[in-house]
Amino acid sequence: MKEIHSYWEYIVLIVLMYAVSNAIIGFVKKKEFTDKDLRIGLFALIVCHIYLLIGLAWYFMSPWFDALMSNATAVMTDKSLRLVAVEHPIAMILAIGLITIGWTKHQKNTTALAKFKIVAIFYGLGLLLILSKIPWGNWIA
Repeated sequence: MKEIHSYWEYIVLIVLMYAVSNAIIGFVKKKEFTDKDLRIGLFALIVCHIYLLIGLAWYFMSPWFDALMSNATAVMTDKSLRLVAVEHPIAMILAIGLITIGWTKHQKNTTALAKFKIVAIFYGLGLLLILSKIPWGNWIA
């Protein structure tokens, strides 16, 4: 399960980078928001939610969750354990929450410029949060 989660993260990062760059380009060039742009945003949203489900399944089976449940004080005082047991899961939930909010907010806008701006901001913030809390030392290369 850990390998699936780690490899799926590559897909998440690639798709999110593509969605954010597409939104930035659309915003800067004042392009029309087409079905292609809608599909890119939706695909990024779906990929992120699958990543969250895989991550939650892995988290509750992981040794880090067991360590947190058995001795939370030890986990919270160890920086590397705290990252994988607490900070990473919370950051990923928040990041995917931001992406979901971005998807919902962009649907309510009527202008292409506003749609691109919302996607760029919320998906971009989600991407930055994901990148900031990846446990690089534990990630499969």
